[in-house]
Formats: sequence, structure tokens, C-alpha cells
Amino acid sequence: MAQLTALSTRMSKVAPSATLAVDSKAKALQAAGVDVIGYGAGEPNFPTPQDIVDAAVAAAQDPANYRYTPTAGLPALKKAIAAKTLRDSGYEVDPAQIVVTNGGKQAVYETFQVLISEGDEVIIPAPYWTSYPEAVKLADGTPVEVFAGAEQRFIPTIEALEAARTEHTKALVLNTPTNPTGAVWPESLLVEIGQWALKHHIWIISDEIYEHLTYDGVTAPHIGALVPQIREQLIVLNGVAKTYAMTGWRVGWMIAPLVVAKAASTLQGHLTSNVNNIAQQAARAALEGSLEAVDAMRQAFDVRRKAIVSALNDMQGVHCPTPTGAFYAFADVRELLGKPLGPSGTVRETSADLAAALLDEAHIAAVPGEAFGAPGYLRFSYALADDALVEGMRRMKTWVEA
Repeated sequence: MAQLTALSTRMSKVAPSATLAVDSKAKALQAAGVDVIGYGAGEPNFPTPQDIVDAAVAAAQDPANYRYTPTAGLPALKKAIAAKTLRDSGYEVDPAQIVVTNGGKQAVYETFQVLISEGDEVIIPAPYWTSYPEAVKLADGTPVEVFAGAEQRFIPTIEALEAARTEHTKALVLNTPTNPTGAVWPESLLVEIGQWALKHHIWIISDEIYEHLTYDGVTAPHIGALVPQIREQLIVLNGVAKTYAMTGWRVGWMIAPLVVAKAASTLQGHLTSNVNNIAQQAARAALEGSLEAVDAMRQAFDVRRKAIVSALNDMQGVHCPTPTGAFYAFADVRELLGKPLGPSGTVRETSADLAAALLDEAHIAAVPGEAFGAPGYLRFSYALADDALVEGMRRMKTWVEA
């Protein structure tokens, strides 16, 4: 009698989320009474603005929200997303092009499922968000990494992207401001990328979820506005999680040509159906409301950004470019590898080993660069309380220079 196979071969292709793994281990230690300072999760520590919460409370009392609604999203929310796109990105979209998803991550997953077939290649600039290559693999595609390190401020060149292109290239992932580095790509590069993609018939998948989190007078570029012709082969991914401190509400969306949007809606109809209606109503209130609370959070992040970059660069063997977007510092720790570190004097050969040691011995949770296609780096989220940020940096400096 044949033995049962426990899992599909598909699952052997993908790895667990490293960012969530670090966060889970840190929370487990905290639950056990260990004072851990977590720089791992990309999650604002602010409460969701009260007017958004009030809208959710009102929605919870309306029986209209107790029923199934259109799979692709509440019409009023899709209208609000279209208006927000015109306001922030500078161009019009038809609400029919919008699919509301259970968080931005579902939009990423569905995009690759409807776009990628076996044998297709997707160029992913590295350092990258950890889920991009895994989502490509789940669609039977092949992720192709193009690395740009701290020496390039984590921004690739059009020449490097072209060198990675083959006859099998189907799409390019564009994420600016970028997770994990906080880099904001210049408009000139996005124009080059748009023209290159048009010439070679390559889809652009633009993850714009950090668009409102920029600093030093930098603004987030939108390729759909810079290269209008690209919109016929452009999929924009976004959501309310980072901008409005709504990570747990799980509302994201994609904006895509109609054929892609319809396919994604069909897939979602078999996957989850509609997003929670109360959360959708909260997201609508967020998008239709003022950006005043968003700006206040951004100003707080800016203070923390400067503090953490200064603290990291004050440590022997650590180098950290100043990010101009998102809420991450991506530190180059290659000089620390292969050397005795910490009170025990143990040698760590990889940034993954270094991150594990920092968590176990200094009780600091950071994500190793291996999770982002960038060995030799550590990602620190500065979306945490000011005093915790300072204490964590003090612990790390003491540990590194022991």
C-alpha cells in the first residue's frame, strides 16, 4: 500500500516569512518574561487614528455589513481608492480596475497567480521584501535577483536590470520607498524603467505601500504618472496598513488593467470572497479623511530615523546609510562577521547567526539580511517607542564592543 505524501511539492519551494519568524520568537521570549526590544516587525506602534476607529464602530452597528458583498470590494471603498490615487499619484483610474484584498500581501499573491506561468521569470531588485520571491515560486515562476548594496544606496541601475532580462522575463517588481532599506528611487530611474519595460513588453508590479513615509524633502515617485503609457502593463499594490497604522485591519488593494483585475477577482472569489466589511468601511474613512494624523506619525518616525542611524553608525564595524523612506534602517554589518563578539567572544560567520546572537544574548530582535537577499546586513524597524529604540541601541553597542 502506497504511503501518504504529507504535503504538496509546491510547499517545498517556499520558506516561512523570516520577518514574522523573528517577531514570533521575540514575542515568545517576552511572554516568558524576557525584556526583548523588537526591531523586527514592520508595524507602526501608534494606535489607528480615532476617527477611523469610530467609523468601524458605526459600521459594526449597521446590519448591511453583516452580509456578503462584492468580491472585489465595496463600491464606496473602490471609489475612495480611485480618488486617493488621483490625489496622491496624479492620474485617474476606473474603480473597476481595483480589487480590495485581505491586506497588501494578498494583493501580491494574487498578482503573481494571475500573471505568472511555469517558466516565467520575475526580476526582483534586492534587497527585497521577503515575500516577493516566495509568491513568485508559488505561482511556478522563477525569481531573478538583481542586487544593489549600500555602496549604491540600495538602488539598482537600468544596466543591471537589463543584464538580468531574458526571453522569459515576464515582470519586474518595483518597491519604492523600499522595504527593507528605506531607499527612495529617483524619478529619472523610474522613467528609464518604464521606457525599458515598454520596449521589452514587461509587466511592472509597483508596491507603493510606503508612499506617504518619506523624509528630507523627498517625495515618493509614481511610475504610472511618470510614464503614462505603462499603465496598460502596470499593477499597483497598496493598502492602509503602514500609512494609517492599520496593519491588523487587513485591507489592501491592487489597481490593474481590467483583464488582470477581473482575473484577480475571480481568484479571490474562490479564495476568500470579500474582505471584512467593517474593515473596509474603516479603510474608506481613512482614505476620505485628513492626512493630519499621518503627517504626525511621519514626523515621529523622522525623529527615530535620525536617532537609529546615528546610533548604528556610532558602533564599531557597523555602517548604515540614511534612509529617506519607510521606517527601516538597513545596516551593513559585514565587518562584524568572522570576529569574536559579545561577552562570550563567539565568532559569528553570517548575519543570520549574528541576529540570533543579538536576540539570545542582548535581547534585541532584528531581521538578518538573508531574509531579503542581502547577507551581511541587518534590518531594524524604527516603528517602536523612542525610549525602547534608544535602549536597544545601547544594548547592541555594549554587546558589539564588549
